[in-house]
Amino acid sequence: TSHPTKAPTPPPPITPADPAPMASPPPPQVDVDLGKLSYEIFSFLESKFLYGAGAGGGVCSLPGTPGRGPVGGGGARVRVLAIDGCGPGPGDALLAAAALARLEAALRAKAGDPDARVADFFDAAAGAGAGGVLAAMLFVRGDDGRPKYTAADALAFVAASLGKGGWGGGGGGWRGRWAALFRRGERSSDKSSSLSASSSSSSLRRVFGDATLRDTVAPLLVPCYDLATGAPFLFSRADAVESDSFDFRLRDVCAATCAGGSAAAAVRSVDGRTAIAAASGGVAAMGNPAAAAITHVLHNKQEFPLAAGVDDLLVVSIGSGSSSGGTASGSATPSAGWRTPIPPRSPSPAEMVRLTAEGVADMVDQAVAMAFGHTCGRNYVRIQAAAPAHSIKALRSLEAKKVVAIADGMLTQRNVEAELFRGRRLSEKSNREKLDAFATELVKEHDRRRDSPPGLLPNVAIKQVSPTPPRLSSATTSSAATTGTTGRTASTIPSPASTQDSRH
Repeated sequence: TSHPTKAPTPPPPITPADPAPMASPPPPQVDVDLGKLSYEIFSFLESKFLYGAGAGGGVCSLPGTPGRGPVGGGGARVRVLAIDGCGPGPGDALLAAAALARLEAALRAKAGDPDARVADFFDAAAGAGAGGVLAAMLFVRGDDGRPKYTAADALAFVAASLGKGGWGGGGGGWRGRWAALFRRGERSSDKSSSLSASSSSSSLRRVFGDATLRDTVAPLLVPCYDLATGAPFLFSRADAVESDSFDFRLRDVCAATCAGGSAAAAVRSVDGRTAIAAASGGVAAMGNPAAAAITHVLHNKQEFPLAAGVDDLLVVSIGSGSSSGGTASGSATPSAGWRTPIPPRSPSPAEMVRLTAEGVADMVDQAVAMAFGHTCGRNYVRIQAAAPAHSIKALRSLEAKKVVAIADGMLTQRNVEAELFRGRRLSEKSNREKLDAFATELVKEHDRRRDSPPGLLPNVAIKQVSPTPPRLSSATTSSAATTGTTGRTASTIPSPASTQDSRH
């Protein structure tokens, strides 16, 4: 019998032998000139960021890089006011006061509202030094819920204060007219404040009474320099709404940001828990608060939920007058840089402080202008003029009406612009023309909000202050502090608004 033939078993698959390990090849030798590479990278960034050709018009301190594109018609923008304070005295606020009075008049004419106020057209304000006093005056709330003072009131206060050599609004030719204005403020009987009994302190007390940061119609930012911590401190309405420990009386805020010389202003919060030994915010911390205001708006998502970048902002920054920009007649010439002749004498310490503060303010202006890029000139406007023909000392001897006339003449000058690495130059337009054009943009945004559909998410939602029980008297606060509550400096208390909303 035959048996079936068994199929041959296929041979096992032959696996290739593992290749012998080979030494890794050495890295290729790259001949790179690091110096040349660094130069090319810097040149690229410089051409794209510093000197890139911007699309769109508008006179700007510097052309910028294209951002997200121009704001489309009807795009929501947050309106920000920033006022320089390169000095603590009323003379340092003369240009800003005149510019705001002009802006308010233009807003009334364009909006058709004879009772319109500057604060009605802005969502946030920041002021340093003398500019902080102006910002506080324009945004403090009156008994009727409206802004208490007009820009004309603020200009009159500045002009009258020049005759006193400080913030004392009793001098000048308008003594009788503005005496009633200052009597409108309540005379406080609170003796817990450590402000001196100078004319400036009493004038600020008459103007602001017991109003605090919470009693403003919109977010307010005022910087000072805290000598106790050796760092800048920013008074903020957003923080004041969160906690009494960061709510300060406006008269104390103004005294802190205007404190100059060797006299520091020791101020405390309304609950006595936060203490600050303040020096002038204009000359020591930030003479140009525009960057602080922009940072605050972009990080404060509760009150400005739709502000994602500079394209969503509408900012006007008002300088304090350039002390080296030329004459008041507008005959200033561009800076000659190193060819500038040596002055016949060395500047005094006060002049050096002033020049340093102006230099810092110019650098902030240049940085902000570069950030706005192609929208600079429309979304960001800088108002700056040369120093008046009269010195601050000479202005003190003039009547208030003459001081106002000199300030108005500064607005007719061609705008002074700061260029990076190139000093100052004159703009094609005057300060008045720039203010009128910016007033048009403000009215457009005002009308857009008025005509927007009711269901549209607002780009501004200012946090309102809830009713609070009456605050403790100074005697009660002092006794509580003595029995167990120790006053703390600003450095030991984290800002509740900053920790929750990343506010600055």
